[in-house]
Amino acid sequence: MRAMKSLLPLILLAFAWQPATAREVPANHWVATWSASPQRAGAPIQLQAQTLRQIVHTSLGGSAVRVRISNAYGTTGLVIGAAHVALSAGGASIVGGSDRTLTFGGLPTITIPAGALAVSDVVPLEVPALGDLSVSFYLPDAVAAVTEHTEGLQTTYISGQGNFTGAGTLASQTTTHNFYFLSGVDVQVRGNARAVVAIGDSLTVGFGSTPDLNQRWPDLLAERLQSNAQTARVAVVNAGVVGNRILHDLVGTNALARLDRDVLVQTGAAYLIVLQGNADILIPGAFGLPEEEVSVAQIIQGYGQIIDRARALGLKVYGSPLNPLEGYPFPGFWTAAREERRQAVNHWIRTSGAFDAVIDFDAVLRDPSHPARLLPAYDSGDHVHPNDAGYRAMADAIDLSLFEEK
Repeated sequence: MRAMKSLLPLILLAFAWQPATAREVPANHWVATWSASPQRAGAPIQLQAQTLRQIVHTSLGGSAVRVRISNAYGTTGLVIGAAHVALSAGGASIVGGSDRTLTFGGLPTITIPAGALAVSDVVPLEVPALGDLSVSFYLPDAVAAVTEHTEGLQTTYISGQGNFTGAGTLASQTTTHNFYFLSGVDVQVRGNARAVVAIGDSLTVGFGSTPDLNQRWPDLLAERLQSNAQTARVAVVNAGVVGNRILHDLVGTNALARLDRDVLVQTGAAYLIVLQGNADILIPGAFGLPEEEVSVAQIIQGYGQIIDRARALGLKVYGSPLNPLEGYPFPGFWTAAREERRQAVNHWIRTSGAFDAVIDFDAVLRDPSHPARLLPAYDSGDHVHPNDAGYRAMADAIDLSLFEEK
């Protein structure tokens, strides 16, 4: 017995040490590769017996795919009469041989209850990183597209009447830059793949960038992550909403209310980047909502809620100081007093140590000679939203080591 006890450490060591080729390879698992945060449409389009074809730009590739469809703001059941996914060949066309029929519990149709979400069954499809997928829905009933993602900066194609979900090219009668009902795409991967989620307002949406060219800073961050061997298995999903606030609704549900739905349940989420708070400072005065004025302390309190809730699920949380705003051509939008609040919030973000790291987009975007203003070289024209070069500078400023496994 004593001899056995003396040998036990050596036996355990022998089992623990194995050559790399003999170690267990992690099983397939799911990671979000794309998302579009649902919001209530201000003027919903009307659809009846028509097909939507929507284009998704992936961040991470995989060997299989599933799609999420949201009826978050609907008041009645949403009937999906048919749904397909395929590799996009550009525009409203798909790559031959790549079309896959989506099912839901083995059935080709589903009725999604008001306020609910549906996830498709898994379909095998080699999805490329930084590629485009075409997702098509046929809506057989008359429906108001109340659930949309506004200013998606990607062309959505809407057919005339008929089910064209499997068509090689959709004969489109209408196009928009919004997404309708489509809220996410997951891919199946092996190994240590994980996702970054970016929550924010119009800068995270990419407003001011060139439509259909995927020049939003989260897309450009995904490009950089893919080019680095230590981060090539990290996806980036965009949870931005134009005009979104942390503490109040107006354009989209407030960030604290949508955090669970748009961030914390993203498949494989490991990191969160927060760039939000300007709209909380600016909108009440600009839109005549004095009862929604918030203090610097309340904004900081909101950040604390986001940080605590994300960390509770194991996410690392990175924050950015707020971008410059002076010069925006909207009456009453910018004032010196609001600029003081922005600077106070930024000082707290930089110095409090509350975030796991600070990604200083304000320092990247501001004009050194006039720090309250956007650098002219990065100005899309409205003096607030960056152009493609500005969004590239934001992505280039992010330290990729923040997303490496430690």
